[in-house]
Amino acid sequence: MVLDFPSTELSKEIARRYGYDEFIIRRWIAFFGEKETLRLVEAMERGIPKHIRVNTLKIDERELIERLEDRGFSLEKTEVPLCYKVVKEPFSIGATPEYLLGYYYVMEKSSCVPPLALNPKPGETIADFASSPGGKTTFLAQLMENRGVIIAIEANEERIQPLIDNIHRMGMLNTVVLRMNAVKFKNLGIKVDKILIDAPCSGEGVIHKDKSRKTDRGARDIEFCSALQRELLESAIESLKPGGVLVYSTCSLTPEENELNVQWVLDNFEVELEDIPWGDPALTEIPGVELSDEIRKCRRFYPHKHETSGFFVAKIVKV
Repeated sequence: MVLDFPSTELSKEIARRYGYDEFIIRRWIAFFGEKETLRLVEAMERGIPKHIRVNTLKIDERELIERLEDRGFSLEKTEVPLCYKVVKEPFSIGATPEYLLGYYYVMEKSSCVPPLALNPKPGETIADFASSPGGKTTFLAQLMENRGVIIAIEANEERIQPLIDNIHRMGMLNTVVLRMNAVKFKNLGIKVDKILIDAPCSGEGVIHKDKSRKTDRGARDIEFCSALQRELLESAIESLKPGGVLVYSTCSLTPEENELNVQWVLDNFEVELEDIPWGDPALTEIPGVELSDEIRKCRRFYPHKHETSGFFVAKIVKV
Protein backbone atom coordinates (compact mmCIF):
# COMPACT_ATOMS: atom_id res chain seq x y z
CA MET A 1 0.00 0.00 0.00
CA VAL A 2 1.32 3.43 -1.00
CA LEU A 3 -0.30 6.38 0.75
CA ASP A 4 -1.67 9.27 -1.25
CA PHE A 5 -3.50 12.46 -0.38
CA PRO A 6 -5.52 15.16 -2.17
CA SER A 7 -3.73 17.98 -3.95
CA THR A 8 -3.89 21.48 -2.53
CA GLU A 9 -3.12 24.87 -4.02
CA LEU A 10 0.03 24.98 -1.89
CA SER A 11 1.24 21.53 -2.96
CA LYS A 12 0.73 22.50 -6.60
CA GLU A 13 2.55 25.80 -6.13
CA ILE A 14 5.57 24.27 -4.32
CA ALA A 15 5.82 21.49 -6.92
CA ARG A 16 5.69 23.99 -9.79
CA ARG A 17 8.16 26.42 -8.20
CA TYR A 18 10.80 23.81 -7.35
CA GLY A 19 10.25 21.29 -10.16
CA TYR A 20 8.81 18.37 -8.15
CA ASP A 21 6.30 15.70 -8.99
CA GLU A 22 3.35 17.02 -7.00
CA PHE A 23 2.79 13.49 -5.63
CA ILE A 24 5.89 13.94 -3.45
CA ILE A 25 4.95 17.40 -2.18
CA ARG A 26 1.36 16.60 -1.22
CA ARG A 27 2.59 13.56 0.70
CA TRP A 28 5.25 15.60 2.52
CA ILE A 29 2.61 18.14 3.53
CA ALA A 30 0.46 15.33 4.94
CA PHE A 31 3.41 13.84 6.86
CA PHE A 32 5.31 16.93 8.00
CA GLY A 33 2.94 19.90 7.67
CA GLU A 34 3.08 22.92 5.38
CA LYS A 35 5.83 24.92 7.11
CA GLU A 36 8.17 21.96 7.59
CA THR A 37 7.66 20.87 4.00
CA LEU A 38 8.66 24.30 2.71
CA ARG A 39 11.74 24.31 4.95
CA LEU A 40 12.62 20.80 3.76
CA VAL A 41 12.28 21.73 0.09
CA GLU A 42 14.38 24.88 0.52
CA ALA A 43 17.09 22.87 2.31
CA MET A 44 17.14 20.37 -0.54
CA GLU A 45 17.78 23.30 -2.89
CA ARG A 46 20.62 24.69 -0.75
CA GLY A 47 22.34 21.35 -0.29
CA ILE A 48 24.15 20.08 2.79
CA PRO A 49 27.74 20.36 4.02
CA LYS A 50 30.30 17.60 3.66
CA HIS A 51 31.26 15.51 6.66
CA ILE A 52 34.13 13.18 7.47
CA ARG A 53 34.44 10.26 9.87
CA VAL A 54 37.79 9.81 11.61
CA ASN A 55 39.43 6.38 11.36
CA THR A 56 40.94 5.92 14.81
CA LEU A 57 42.53 2.62 13.77
CA LYS A 58 45.09 4.67 11.85
CA ILE A 59 45.31 8.06 13.55
CA ASP A 60 44.36 9.89 16.71
CA GLU A 61 41.26 12.06 16.30
CA ARG A 62 42.89 15.30 17.45
CA GLU A 63 46.02 14.71 15.36
CA LEU A 64 43.97 14.29 12.18
CA ILE A 65 42.01 17.50 12.75
CA GLU A 66 45.23 19.42 13.37
CA ARG A 67 46.79 18.05 10.18
CA LEU A 68 43.77 19.01 8.11
CA GLU A 69 43.61 22.45 9.69
CA ASP A 70 47.28 22.94 8.80
CA ARG A 71 46.27 22.30 5.18
CA GLY A 72 43.67 25.08 5.38
CA PHE A 73 40.55 23.07 6.19
CA SER A 74 38.17 24.16 8.92
CA LEU A 75 36.26 21.38 10.67
CA GLU A 76 33.51 21.44 13.26
CA LYS A 77 32.76 18.53 15.60
CA THR A 78 29.17 17.29 15.39
CA GLU A 79 26.92 15.63 17.96
CA VAL A 80 27.73 12.27 16.33
CA PRO A 81 30.98 10.73 17.65
CA LEU A 82 34.00 10.82 15.31
CA CYS A 83 32.04 12.88 12.75
CA TYR A 84 33.12 16.39 11.68
CA LYS A 85 31.46 18.94 9.42
CA VAL A 86 33.71 20.46 6.75
CA VAL A 87 33.24 24.21 7.24
CA LYS A 88 36.03 25.40 4.94
CA GLU A 89 37.42 23.39 2.04
CA PRO A 90 40.39 25.02 0.22
CA PHE A 91 40.48 22.01 -2.12
CA SER A 92 38.64 18.69 -2.28
CA ILE A 93 38.50 16.94 1.09
CA GLY A 94 38.87 13.68 -0.85
CA ALA A 95 42.23 14.68 -2.34
CA THR A 96 44.53 14.87 0.68
CA PRO A 97 47.35 12.48 1.57
CA GLU A 98 45.46 11.75 4.79
CA TYR A 99 42.42 10.62 2.81
CA LEU A 100 44.49 8.37 0.57
CA LEU A 101 46.15 6.86 3.65
CA GLY A 102 42.73 5.96 5.07
CA TYR A 103 42.84 8.34 8.03
CA TYR A 104 39.23 9.34 7.37
CA TYR A 105 36.20 8.54 5.24
CA VAL A 106 34.08 11.19 3.53
CA MET A 107 30.53 10.29 4.56
CA GLU A 108 27.43 12.07 5.72
CA LYS A 109 26.66 12.54 9.39
CA SER A 110 23.46 10.47 9.15
CA SER A 111 25.41 7.58 7.61
CA CYS A 112 27.63 7.44 10.69
CA VAL A 113 24.63 6.69 12.91
CA PRO A 114 23.73 3.09 11.88
CA PRO A 115 27.15 1.59 12.80
CA LEU A 116 27.17 3.51 16.08
CA ALA A 117 23.62 2.36 16.85
CA LEU A 118 24.55 -1.25 16.07
CA ASN A 119 27.44 -0.90 18.54
CA PRO A 120 29.50 -3.88 17.34
CA LYS A 121 32.00 -5.33 19.81
CA PRO A 122 35.42 -6.90 19.25
CA GLY A 123 35.04 -10.62 18.66
CA GLU A 124 31.46 -10.54 17.37
CA THR A 125 30.27 -11.81 14.00
CA ILE A 126 28.52 -9.09 12.00
CA ALA A 127 26.76 -9.15 8.63
CA ASP A 128 26.40 -6.01 6.51
CA PHE A 129 23.63 -6.68 3.99
CA ALA A 130 24.34 -3.92 1.43
CA SER A 131 27.96 -3.01 1.91
CA SER A 132 29.33 -1.07 -1.04
CA PRO A 133 31.02 1.37 -1.19
CA GLY A 134 32.03 0.56 2.39
CA GLY A 135 31.55 3.65 4.57
CA LYS A 136 29.45 1.83 7.15
CA THR A 137 31.30 -1.48 6.75
CA THR A 138 34.68 0.07 7.50
CA PHE A 139 33.18 1.98 10.44
CA LEU A 140 31.94 -1.33 11.86
CA ALA A 141 35.45 -2.78 11.60
CA GLN A 142 36.86 0.30 13.28
CA LEU A 143 34.42 0.02 16.19
CA MET A 144 35.35 -3.68 16.49
CA GLU A 145 39.06 -2.78 16.63
CA ASN A 146 39.60 -5.16 13.68
CA ARG A 147 38.66 -8.13 15.88
CA GLY A 148 35.85 -10.55 15.13
CA VAL A 149 34.37 -11.08 11.66
CA ILE A 150 32.38 -8.87 9.29
CA ILE A 151 30.58 -10.51 6.37
CA ALA A 152 30.24 -7.70 3.83
CA ILE A 153 27.50 -8.65 1.37
CA GLU A 154 27.02 -6.91 -1.97
CA ALA A 155 24.73 -8.11 -4.78
CA ASN A 156 25.99 -5.83 -7.56
CA GLU A 157 29.22 -7.16 -9.10
CA GLU A 158 30.23 -3.70 -10.34
CA ARG A 159 30.15 -2.39 -6.77
CA ILE A 160 32.45 -5.07 -5.36
CA GLN A 161 35.77 -3.47 -6.33
CA PRO A 162 35.02 -0.04 -4.75
CA LEU A 163 34.09 -1.89 -1.56
CA ILE A 164 37.35 -3.87 -1.57
CA ASP A 165 39.37 -0.74 -2.33
CA ASN A 166 37.92 1.07 0.67
CA ILE A 167 38.43 -1.93 2.94
CA HIS A 168 42.13 -1.89 1.97
CA ARG A 169 42.46 1.91 2.21
CA MET A 170 40.92 2.05 5.67
CA GLY A 171 43.07 -0.83 6.98
CA MET A 172 40.31 -3.31 7.73
CA LEU A 173 41.59 -6.80 8.59
CA ASN A 174 38.47 -8.62 9.80
CA THR A 175 36.20 -8.30 6.75
CA VAL A 176 35.26 -10.85 4.10
CA VAL A 177 33.33 -9.84 0.98
CA LEU A 178 30.50 -12.02 -0.27
CA ARG A 179 28.78 -11.32 -3.59
CA MET A 180 25.17 -12.42 -3.23
CA ASN A 181 21.65 -11.16 -2.79
CA ALA A 182 21.30 -10.72 0.98
CA VAL A 183 17.68 -11.85 0.74
CA LYS A 184 19.16 -15.36 0.37
CA PHE A 185 21.58 -15.05 3.29
CA LYS A 186 19.12 -16.86 5.58
CA ASN A 187 19.52 -19.95 3.36
CA LEU A 188 23.19 -20.31 4.34
CA GLY A 189 22.31 -21.28 7.91
CA ILE A 190 24.81 -18.79 9.38
CA LYS A 191 23.77 -17.21 12.68
CA VAL A 192 25.38 -13.89 13.52
CA ASP A 193 25.42 -11.53 16.48
CA LYS A 194 24.40 -8.36 14.67
CA ILE A 195 23.28 -7.22 11.22
CA LEU A 196 23.29 -3.87 9.46
CA ILE A 197 20.85 -3.21 6.61
CA ASP A 198 21.37 0.10 4.87
CA ALA A 199 18.63 -0.83 2.46
CA PRO A 200 18.20 -0.02 -1.23
CA CYS A 201 15.46 2.61 -1.30
CA SER A 202 13.61 5.20 -3.39
CA GLY A 203 16.10 7.86 -2.26
CA GLU A 204 13.78 10.77 -1.47
CA GLY A 205 16.27 11.84 1.16
CA VAL A 206 19.06 12.56 -1.36
CA ILE A 207 17.23 14.92 -3.70
CA HIS A 208 19.74 17.59 -2.67
CA LYS A 209 22.45 15.75 -4.65
CA ASP A 210 20.30 14.02 -7.30
CA LYS A 211 17.67 16.42 -8.63
CA SER A 212 16.29 13.75 -10.98
CA ARG A 213 14.62 12.18 -7.96
CA LYS A 214 12.20 15.11 -7.82
CA THR A 215 10.28 13.56 -10.68
CA ASP A 216 11.44 10.01 -11.44
CA ARG A 217 10.39 8.24 -8.23
CA GLY A 218 6.72 7.44 -7.86
CA ALA A 219 4.32 5.06 -6.16
CA ARG A 220 5.60 2.02 -8.07
CA ASP A 221 9.18 2.67 -6.93
CA ILE A 222 8.09 3.02 -3.30
CA GLU A 223 6.06 -0.19 -3.54
CA PHE A 224 8.96 -2.11 -5.12
CA CYS A 225 11.52 -0.88 -2.57
CA SER A 226 9.25 -1.54 0.40
CA ALA A 227 8.69 -5.15 -0.70
CA LEU A 228 12.43 -5.73 -1.21
CA GLN A 229 13.20 -4.18 2.18
CA ARG A 230 10.77 -6.55 3.90
CA GLU A 231 12.50 -9.51 2.27
CA LEU A 232 15.85 -8.22 3.57
CA LEU A 233 14.41 -7.67 7.04
CA GLU A 234 12.99 -11.20 7.16
CA SER A 235 16.30 -12.68 6.00
CA ALA A 236 18.16 -10.69 8.65
CA ILE A 237 15.89 -11.60 11.55
CA GLU A 238 16.06 -15.29 10.66
CA SER A 239 19.88 -15.03 10.52
CA LEU A 240 20.29 -13.45 13.96
CA LYS A 241 21.15 -15.36 17.09
CA PRO A 242 18.61 -15.02 19.94
CA GLY A 243 19.21 -11.61 21.47
CA GLY A 244 20.87 -10.44 18.28
CA VAL A 245 20.60 -6.86 17.08
CA LEU A 246 19.54 -5.51 13.69
CA VAL A 247 19.93 -1.89 12.62
CA TYR A 248 17.83 -0.92 9.62
CA SER A 249 18.32 2.35 7.74
CA THR A 250 17.27 4.09 4.52
CA CYS A 251 17.97 7.41 2.83
CA SER A 252 14.26 7.77 2.11
CA LEU A 253 11.58 9.99 3.62
CA THR A 254 8.67 7.68 2.75
CA PRO A 255 6.88 6.04 5.71
CA GLU A 256 6.22 2.95 3.56
CA GLU A 257 9.97 2.24 3.55
CA ASN A 258 10.49 3.28 7.15
CA GLU A 259 7.85 3.33 9.90
CA LEU A 260 5.45 1.00 8.10
CA ASN A 261 8.20 -1.56 7.52
CA VAL A 262 9.21 -1.44 11.17
CA GLN A 263 5.57 -1.86 12.21
CA TRP A 264 5.39 -4.90 9.90
CA VAL A 265 8.42 -6.35 11.69
CA LEU A 266 6.83 -5.74 15.10
CA ASP A 267 3.62 -7.42 13.94
CA ASN A 268 5.28 -10.51 12.46
CA PHE A 269 8.38 -11.31 14.56
CA GLU A 270 9.38 -11.61 18.20
CA VAL A 271 11.36 -8.40 18.40
CA GLU A 272 11.68 -5.20 20.40
CA LEU A 273 12.86 -1.71 19.50
CA GLU A 274 15.63 0.16 21.28
CA ASP A 275 16.24 3.90 21.50
CA ILE A 276 18.79 5.70 19.34
CA PRO A 277 20.29 8.87 20.87
CA TRP A 278 20.57 11.01 17.71
CA GLY A 279 17.99 12.52 15.37
CA ASP A 280 14.26 13.20 15.70
CA PRO A 281 11.67 10.62 16.80
CA ALA A 282 10.10 8.74 13.92
CA LEU A 283 6.57 9.51 12.78
CA THR A 284 3.76 7.91 14.79
CA GLU A 285 0.80 9.95 13.53
CA ILE A 286 0.32 9.36 9.82
CA PRO A 287 -3.14 9.89 8.29
CA GLY A 288 -4.83 6.57 7.60
CA VAL A 289 -2.20 4.47 9.41
CA GLU A 290 -2.09 2.90 12.87
CA LEU A 291 1.39 2.75 14.40
CA SER A 292 2.70 1.61 17.75
CA ASP A 293 4.07 4.30 20.07
CA GLU A 294 7.24 2.18 20.14
CA ILE A 295 8.02 3.47 16.64
CA ARG A 296 9.10 6.74 18.28
CA LYS A 297 12.29 4.94 19.29
CA CYS A 298 13.31 4.95 15.62
CA ARG A 299 14.96 8.12 14.33
CA ARG A 300 14.66 10.47 11.37
CA PHE A 301 17.13 13.00 10.02
CA TYR A 302 16.30 15.98 7.81
CA PRO A 303 18.41 18.39 5.72
CA HIS A 304 16.81 21.48 7.29
CA LYS A 305 17.25 20.22 10.85
CA HIS A 306 20.40 18.12 10.88
CA GLU A 307 22.42 19.30 7.84
CA THR A 308 22.35 15.83 6.34
CA SER A 309 20.31 13.75 3.91
CA GLY A 310 16.80 12.67 4.73
CA PHE A 311 17.46 9.47 6.66
CA PHE A 312 15.77 6.85 8.87
CA VAL A 313 17.31 4.47 11.43
CA ALA A 314 15.71 1.70 13.52
CA LYS A 315 17.34 -0.57 16.10
CA ILE A 316 15.61 -3.95 16.41
CA VAL A 317 16.43 -6.65 18.96
CA LYS A 318 15.48 -10.30 18.39
CA VAL A 319 13.81 -11.55 21.56
